[in-house]
Amino acid sequence: MLKLEARPQASRLWTYGSPLLALAVTVLLGVALFAALGKDPVRGLQVFFWEPIKTQYAVGELMVKATPLLLIALGLAVCFRSNVWNIGAEGQFVIGAVAAGGMALLADKATGPWIVPAILVAGVVGGMVWAGFTALLRDKFNANEILVSLMLVYVATLVLGYLVYGPWKDPMGYNFPQTKMFERVTQMPRLFQGSRVSIGLVLALAGAAALWVFLFRTRAGFAQQVGGLAPAAARYAGFSSRRALWTALLISGGAAGLAGALEVAGPIGQLTPYVPAGYGFAAIIVAFVGRLHPVGMVFSAVLMSMFYIGGELAQSRLGLPKSLTGVFQGLLLFTLLACDTLIAYRVRWTGATSQGSAA
Repeated sequence: MLKLEARPQASRLWTYGSPLLALAVTVLLGVALFAALGKDPVRGLQVFFWEPIKTQYAVGELMVKATPLLLIALGLAVCFRSNVWNIGAEGQFVIGAVAAGGMALLADKATGPWIVPAILVAGVVGGMVWAGFTALLRDKFNANEILVSLMLVYVATLVLGYLVYGPWKDPMGYNFPQTKMFERVTQMPRLFQGSRVSIGLVLALAGAAALWVFLFRTRAGFAQQVGGLAPAAARYAGFSSRRALWTALLISGGAAGLAGALEVAGPIGQLTPYVPAGYGFAAIIVAFVGRLHPVGMVFSAVLMSMFYIGGELAQSRLGLPKSLTGVFQGLLLFTLLACDTLIAYRVRWTGATSQGSAA
């Protein structure tokens, strides 16, 4: 029989190389999937991996998708390194978008440029408040943060639905569940003319640099990681687990809320029921494919945005369902988990002799 046996020491090379192997296996499985669906595998791979970078405009759209994924993943990395399992970043993204949208709706023709930082701050605060509910319940009642944060995603979606179907609904919107389009002054400044890439990309890259400094060059970042790796050692060193919990969730919620603010005051330009795009869940994969390292997450965010754009192109050009995006995300996650298992364990054939003699 086959048995998993723990390796004496994990390979440092494959610790960082397994995401590449997982991507290669995902591509091979994608080829088989396209063939099974009766589509040209070469054309399918081209749609997913070449079309999103073929032109300057396409690269810009890739960056638009990668920005929220990277921001949310950076916050989640702080949580996961602290052994705090925030699965509700999608809800924090939505509430950040709602708070930012509420601020944007206050603007009129006479509003000045100050509204842009106000929108961003509102998004950050909204995400932090929503993550704070999870931190409070975990801190005061020892509630499981996985369940609490995940259930709050659905509450956040209901809050958004109530507002766009109710008090914030555009009276001139032909009865569609959406707010009015935000004033032009609320739009995030664009980096390039003719592109939708906004200052959000700069903020995301700056966030990656700030996270690197926080995790690897500050005592507070060291305390967060020690608490996740060895809670007993952290307590012995005098590090507060309570502070680590609140720090991780507030940073994560703020990052997700900022992503929501950038999304509604950028590409979307209004609040609709379709603000939840699954970025909060996809960012979990981004974080782990990037090995919870800021540099790795930059590349994995670009890869995941390729899957989003590739799924949309596959729908329009190949006649495949848009859910193919989720299929590729799932394949990448499961192949990564399989590769990581083989890094920590080796597969051995033990035979059936011991069982026969025991009988």
